[in-house]
Amino acid sequence: MSSSLTLTASLRSAALDGRRGIVRLHPEVLEALGLRPGAPVLLTGRRTSAGVALAAEAGASRALLYADDLTLGNLGIRDGAEVSVASAPVTAARTVTVAGEAQTVAVVSPEMLRLALLGKVVTAGDNVSLLPQDVAPPTATRGRLVAAGGAPPAEVTKRSLSNSLGMGWVSLLLTVTDATPADPGAGRDAVVPVVVTMDTVVRWDGGPATHSSATPAPVHQAAVDAEEETAVGVADLAGLRAQAQELTELLDLGFHHGEILARLGTDASLGVLVTGPAGSGKSTLVHAVAHEVSARVVTVWAPEVAALANDPAAARLTDAVARAQRPAVLLVSDVEALAPKGSPGPLSTVLTRVVRTALDAGIAVVCTSSRPEDVDPALRGPDLLAHEIAVPLPDAAGRRELLAVLTRDVRLAEDVRLDDVVDRTPGFVAADLLALVREAGVRAAVRHRNADTDADPAIAAADFATALDVVRPTTMTESGVDIARVSLDDVGDMADVKQVLTESVLWPLTYPDTFDRLGIDPPRGVLLYGPPGCGKTFLVKAIAGEGRANVFSVKGAELLSKWVGDSERAVRELFRRARDAAPSLVFLDEIDALAPVRGQATDGGTTDRVVASLLTELDGVESLRNVVVVGATNRPDLVDPALLRPGRLERLVYVPPPDSAARKAILTSAARRVPLAADVDLASFADDLDGFSSADCAALVREAALSAMRESLTATEVTATNVRTALARVRPSLDPDQVAWLAAYADKHQPT
Repeated sequence: MSSSLTLTASLRSAALDGRRGIVRLHPEVLEALGLRPGAPVLLTGRRTSAGVALAAEAGASRALLYADDLTLGNLGIRDGAEVSVASAPVTAARTVTVAGEAQTVAVVSPEMLRLALLGKVVTAGDNVSLLPQDVAPPTATRGRLVAAGGAPPAEVTKRSLSNSLGMGWVSLLLTVTDATPADPGAGRDAVVPVVVTMDTVVRWDGGPATHSSATPAPVHQAAVDAEEETAVGVADLAGLRAQAQELTELLDLGFHHGEILARLGTDASLGVLVTGPAGSGKSTLVHAVAHEVSARVVTVWAPEVAALANDPAAARLTDAVARAQRPAVLLVSDVEALAPKGSPGPLSTVLTRVVRTALDAGIAVVCTSSRPEDVDPALRGPDLLAHEIAVPLPDAAGRRELLAVLTRDVRLAEDVRLDDVVDRTPGFVAADLLALVREAGVRAAVRHRNADTDADPAIAAADFATALDVVRPTTMTESGVDIARVSLDDVGDMADVKQVLTESVLWPLTYPDTFDRLGIDPPRGVLLYGPPGCGKTFLVKAIAGEGRANVFSVKGAELLSKWVGDSERAVRELFRRARDAAPSLVFLDEIDALAPVRGQATDGGTTDRVVASLLTELDGVESLRNVVVVGATNRPDLVDPALLRPGRLERLVYVPPPDSAARKAILTSAARRVPLAADVDLASFADDLDGFSSADCAALVREAALSAMRESLTATEVTATNVRTALARVRPSLDPDQVAWLAAYADKHQPT
């Protein structure tokens, strides 16, 4: 070990450094220690830890070591304490063992954990985050960290972690319980900092582990792979029994009844692509069916293989086929990472060869993908993945059955009604429901612990309610979906408008079976039009809240792009996510910007193609079941007429400016939580608000409360004087000419 320097710790880090094990030093300090940027450093405070050293920005102090809160915590010191800094040899880790919460261990595979830790320098006892270290891999080990000429798949890792854990994954902390260097001689040091590479065996403390990418897995690894997935019987595949039967028949015929096919002079292709939303049970389906037909499963996680250099990646794929002894299933999860559409690389070619080799050997190859549109079409050819099985998003009946299976061994209180939980979980897949049950159990355990009682703990309805505040559907991760928390009761007046929206939007989302029973298709969409600020957006939120639907709110211009094809792709992705999250409501605000009258644009045809994409999605071949589209605009005359015919946005709903009675209802609704003095008569104020929109009325109440605060920060009520003062500040925003034109348009287009 070289000489060390004593510096003062400073709690400050760059945005990209936070919780990634990076410290920054003045360039002259790096030179004095004989370090190059990206080199590991040994840090000693109250305890010894390690990190990756980078050069600090210009103007940094030579006496300071800049680090984040996680690093200081690992050192056991605070900001301003002394820390000894010394260079450390770059020692690759042979094994790293990590401890975490049970729910994290359950959903994060060892392979995903290794990608999250890749390039980090750790010592036993350190706390680490799951944030990938994609800033500065240690220089001497980069060859074992990334593919040649590439970089660690940090974005893939982040997306996978977000899908598995939700947005809370960025704040999770784990503990390194053991870190063994690959060099046996390095173990003589009291504390050995090691860097996690793709050769490192990363395991959960008391749980599953990866195997080294440099050393082929033992022959019995196939059996180990099959056991890594919790054994689930086909009978427990709620909502997937039809898919399970289809896959079972195919594999059973190919593995056990080949003589029948031979007598017929044909054979069966055992290549299958299983598609469906992330967390919907694709891998569980494959494992259950494989167990049913007495076949072993060899699992390959495509993002992990894609992170390797080409030669080790090819060796990993070839080794997987070698370990699969018939009858066996080669399961390639998230296959789009190895065979992306549009940019297939060398690994895509290797994968194609491996799949063909496996099929020729009588081994079934099942690939899974949550984004089938991103899979290389060549892989989906008739001689490779000839069959495709779609795993749907569970409907209400499917969620009810899944919850019954997941809570079979769970102690539930008497007030828990699974049907109520089902109503509040549209868009939830199997993994989401499992996370919900687990989170409700944690809430129940905390409540029982705080109650300090000897009674047997049980999960109550309140525990599910609080769990739903933090557990969100996987289908929401990349889509901006949110569940509205307002209802139609929060909308003042507008009785006729609310009735039309209830029939056109709420009924199709809430009672789709009734439409099927009567043999008719529900309305596909609605166009809301009216002056600005009159509650069009608020109405959509309220109707979605009533229907317990997921809401996709998109400004019209947000889907437009200057790149050819991007706008159409954005429309297709929007509706694909809406179908995945059904029942859902797609709200296209400012739809006149997204779908103007065709043939009049000067943008090279982009908006014309977007309108064509919208028309195709609304009434194309692909079903749009349990999805309702609502558009909103101030200029209905600018919307392409083809969108407004039956089967598309067939109901035109005029949202008029509020009259006196409506203004009173809006003021009452806006002031529901405002303590009004006895002298405040909202009805009399409403009569004097001609030209005020719904937004203006809400702003008036808000300004009156601010006026009371200006008089006294200890004010307990809002008086009539405060309201009159607010009237002098808040002015009506409605344009009489625009209101008159929209009223005339409504008279012309509204049904009599």
